[in-house]
Amino acid sequence: MQEVVQRLLAGDQRTLSRLISLVERGEAEAAQVLQALDAHTGRAYTVGITGPPGAGKSTIVDRLTALLRRQGASVGILAADPTSPFSGGALLGDRVRMQRHYLDSQVFIRSVATRGQTGGLPRTVKTLARLLDAAGKDVVLVETVGVGQTELGVLEVADSVLLVLVPESGDAIQTLKAGVMEIADIYAVNKADRPGADQLVSAITATLQLSPNTRGWTPPVVKTEAHRGEGLAELWEQVEAHRRFQTAASLLSQRRQQRRVKEFMEMVEEELGRRWKEQIQREPGMENVLQQVARGDLEPYSAALDMLKTSPLLAGRSEF
Repeated sequence: MQEVVQRLLAGDQRTLSRLISLVERGEAEAAQVLQALDAHTGRAYTVGITGPPGAGKSTIVDRLTALLRRQGASVGILAADPTSPFSGGALLGDRVRMQRHYLDSQVFIRSVATRGQTGGLPRTVKTLARLLDAAGKDVVLVETVGVGQTELGVLEVADSVLLVLVPESGDAIQTLKAGVMEIADIYAVNKADRPGADQLVSAITATLQLSPNTRGWTPPVVKTEAHRGEGLAELWEQVEAHRRFQTAASLLSQRRQQRRVKEFMEMVEEELGRRWKEQIQREPGMENVLQQVARGDLEPYSAALDMLKTSPLLAGRSEF
């Protein structure tokens, strides 16, 4: 295992790919590697890029990657793609849009299927971002699926959250009420050559001035035309400004600490759920309980609480 760790720390792309696959499959070996790598993380800066479908998130990721490479920074890209409810597969279309970076050894691109998880990002993205960090990437760009108001998972993986909107996003004021608007550190009004861009910028700016500022940071609004590469330098300047602000105010370390705790809690919850399903499958008595609930002989809420009182998951039995 030590050899694997050393290869990853040296930036070996194949080792990184294999470890990501281990994490996605939930292999026990992955936990051992992550434990060994943990002390080597915390150097990369993670930027989450979110927004509605069709806003140009992938194009912005592509252009920012080119900009960062010109500056000499190595880049890791994690792009979430929705899983098909029919085939279980994912289109992984973001790879198509970023083909020009594939021959660059300092750019690593990985599409991640959501596997039915909500919130815009699968849980494993947090762990994958740490692997990219340990592999020496200076910047990790995380692109979410684009699911609208519920897309809050990016807040739990990114140091800075960039929200991409377009003039056609709909009623500006109504859009600003959406939950996803509340997590943005920076706004990008993309496709700014289209009618309505200036009005959207004005609406966002006015709303931000009216909203109570509890973070000490007023999110800037930047107009971009990503397909032309316009406005991307200014956009990244704002990301750097946000990084400096958080560092000076000791907010960056707090944000990362909160994310680690959140990741721990999610992992515990996920593992308990997995073990509970295994218990149901191997204990015949559990099937009888499920049938009683289905027939109406047992009330679901009280039956669940009664079951948990005697569950080995919480009773501390040795097999768990």
